[in-house]
Amino acid sequence: MLDDDLQKKLREKQAQLIKQSKKSVSFSKVVNLILSEGIKKSKK
Repeated sequence: MLDDDLQKKLREKQAQLIKQSKKSVSFSKVVNLILSEGIKKSKK
């Protein structure tokens, strides 16, 4: 279960991606995207 603040931020990111792409963007896709970006940054 995700913290409420974290979930809100992820939903905001999801809304931003939907506006940019004009297509549906699943919540799990947003979570995976954010996780992969974080992992890439931590490897540097």
